[in-house]
Amino acid sequence: MSITRLGTERRRMSKIIIHNDTIYLCGQVAKDSNTDIREQTQTMLDKVDGLLDQAGSDREHILSATIYIKDMQDFASMNEVWDAWVVEGYSPARACVQASLARPELLVEISVIAAVKK
Repeated sequence: MSITRLGTERRRMSKIIIHNDTIYLCGQVAKDSNTDIREQTQTMLDKVDGLLDQAGSDREHILSATIYIKDMQDFASMNEVWDAWVVEGYSPARACVQASLARPELLVEISVIAAVKK
């Protein structure tokens, strides 16, 4: 059984776990939490792109995404950004739930599971 941990600077978590051919990303939030839901969603997804690349994957290999949103009134705006980001024909299984996030200014967070690109 092979487990690789990347981005382990923080003792409480790894940014990336690769187990066999599956990649698990820790929760990602916006680069700048003082922006609106669209900008927070875009910068969050940009971070996902970077982590997937680092782990040897990409958007076309995402298996599952769980999105945590502070206020469901932002659901449509978040989905506009999400829909433009997801590669057509490669939509992952997805859940979206309303949740209190770690800091009050955060509006959205995502957790991703992907396959290694071969």
